[in-house]
Amino acid sequence: MPTKGVPRPGTSSGGRGVLGGPDRPSRAGHLAGLVEEAAVRAGEGKLLVGTDPAPLELLLVSGGLHDVMTAILENGHAPLCPNSAGTRWRCSSVGSVEPVPSTKQLLRWSEALAGIARTGLGFTESLYEQERFEEILRVAADIRTAAEEGTEGAQDVEGLVEEWLGSVGKGVPGYVTPKVAVGAAVGNDKGEILLIQRADSGVWLYPTGWADVGYSASEVVVKEVEEETGIEVEVVRLIAVLDGLRIGMSRIPLYSLVFQCRPVGGKLKAHPLECSDVGWFPMDDLPFPLAGAERWGEHVFSALRGDPVEVLYDTVRSPIWRGDPQRT
Repeated sequence: MPTKGVPRPGTSSGGRGVLGGPDRPSRAGHLAGLVEEAAVRAGEGKLLVGTDPAPLELLLVSGGLHDVMTAILENGHAPLCPNSAGTRWRCSSVGSVEPVPSTKQLLRWSEALAGIARTGLGFTESLYEQERFEEILRVAADIRTAAEEGTEGAQDVEGLVEEWLGSVGKGVPGYVTPKVAVGAAVGNDKGEILLIQRADSGVWLYPTGWADVGYSASEVVVKEVEEETGIEVEVVRLIAVLDGLRIGMSRIPLYSLVFQCRPVGGKLKAHPLECSDVGWFPMDDLPFPLAGAERWGEHVFSALRGDPVEVLYDTVRSPIWRGDPQRT
């Protein structure tokens, strides 16, 4: 385990030791500091526990981890809470994650970690920080491959890390943000919606595509609809701004701008590379599988009927990071 820049136990760096000092949350000893000390004692390139478990004995003495954690948090920042045995136990400031995170949540967390790390790599000039950010990328890759493929996907981790590293830019170009996509909710006089079946996945969705540089969002919508379906449209209004990761429409971080459109010409013709099929569908006879319809379906059909709808957007969860993933 790399120890560059980590002071040895009992020494100081600018007057600050590993287990105490103004840069530690608790001057009576903090868990992060204890683990750090154990890592340093384990030696460069060695596992934290294995050949030499002695550095972690401190975490297992005096009645077990329960008592040690109580001591660690003696000057901590969390309240005392009763446990099932009626004794008082210091609670973390962050509660346990329940229920078990879904695949959708794990993918979101992985992409967020990877975004933070790549942005850090884009701005830092410190070799030490670069190593840490690259390690975060590996953790993010582990989370993503485990969510998608289980432990069998472990061999794919390095390839994903290299892909992420290849996208790192410098300065502002290196600031990782969600991509922008545009979608078109096109309705005809029969109350039907225009849908395409994607050639790559077989999933149905309204015409959609990446926002191309040099075009406004509404211009991209007009272009995408004609390219994918052969139908010429005019834009009526913006009706939704959706987080693709949050509602499960994409495994790539993106914001989707959905515009209501009306057809003004053209003939149905599926794009030979992008679409397997294309057609008009009523609300009571939609094709399957249809991506994210439980989120946008009712809203979109209300807009196509001419109802006075507001722009649909994802509500703010509470807490934002760990709130109910189903609350949209």
